[in-house]
Amino acid sequence: MTTPDTDDRPPTSPADSLRLIAEERATANRELIPDIRWLSWPWGIAWLIGFGLLFLRFGPNDRVFVDMPQWLPLAVLFTLLAVAAVITATINGRSSRQTVGRSKYQGMLFGLSWPIAFATTFTIAVRLSGKLPDDEVGLLWSALAVAVTGVLYLAGGMLWGGRSMYLVGVWLLAINAAGVIIGPGWHSLIIAVAGSAAMFVGGAVGHAAVTRRT
Repeated sequence: MTTPDTDDRPPTSPADSLRLIAEERATANRELIPDIRWLSWPWGIAWLIGFGLLFLRFGPNDRVFVDMPQWLPLAVLFTLLAVAAVITATINGRSSRQTVGRSKYQGMLFGLSWPIAFATTFTIAVRLSGKLPDDEVGLLWSALAVAVTGVLYLAGGMLWGGRSMYLVGVWLLAINAAGVIIGPGWHSLIIAVAGSAAMFVGGAVGHAAVTRRT
């Protein structure tokens, strides 16, 4: 005779039934709710490196801390941003595949919003870059990228009910506006430090909140 697997046995008490329901609910939540760390940390890495290079090459008052080709910081920044956008769209796409109906449709649209928004932003930046001084060109591209990310974080926070994600979006828009007002060089430093820190902390806090719920 074979001994039946313990997991296959029916619940023997109301407490066992409640435990099984809680475990199934936790499993469903882990599959349906995207891991906020994968929605935040790639952006934190991109901004720490990309905006850090921008600050070193285009510092305040045209100061050059590290001599490097002018095209390199923006090339590195937007390459890393493209990678982060692909990761974000992929994670949201995987989460939406686990759902049906309106939730699936919302997740798909949110995932598509990232490449659409950035493609539109890049088109605007390319059109206006020739009309600005070199230091203002870097500020334009940087500020637009942060603004798009902040707005999409607000949308993601509303869509997924993630308070930490929404607050990160508010923070990003606030420091982005402050950096633009202060001017080129300082904007890169603010985003490299305060922006990337918000991404890392927000991802960790959001993941911890989901873990507690599940």
